[in-house]
Amino acid sequence: MKNSFEIVNEYGYDKDYSYLNEVINHTLDKLKVTGAHMDVIFIDDEKMHEMNKKYRNIDRTTDVLSFALEDIDNIKLPVRELGDVFVSIPKMKEQAIEYNHSEKRELSFLVCHGLLHLLGFDHTRSKEEEIKQFGLQDEILNDLDIIS
Repeated sequence: MKNSFEIVNEYGYDKDYSYLNEVINHTLDKLKVTGAHMDVIFIDDEKMHEMNKKYRNIDRTTDVLSFALEDIDNIKLPVRELGDVFVSIPKMKEQAIEYNHSEKRELSFLVCHGLLHLLGFDHTRSKEEEIKQFGLQDEILNDLDIIS
């Protein structure tokens, strides 16, 4: 069964981000995920700050938040609803400059990072999980030749 996703540009990001289709599809293919649906939503720092405070009790903005709808592996539905990945476009732009990356590289990283969270990866659990998640992110972006 095919995967599906929607990218919702609430922010009004005016650059081409069609490459995210390949990032999402490659990530799902690499992890052998089929029949899944997810959304990526571009938002501003103010909304991200509000969400971070409300859901994580952290009173500042952040770059990406993932809200997984699945947390039990044994549920079998025709379509897996993975959840939503919210990306702060202003924070992404700021980090692209800070890390000397292109916006394409930074946005790809954040979407891949958020998607991996939806799939159960959590770099905050342990050093081993961090190494695993960040290694996989690098591998996926390198596979797609999204270097800098």
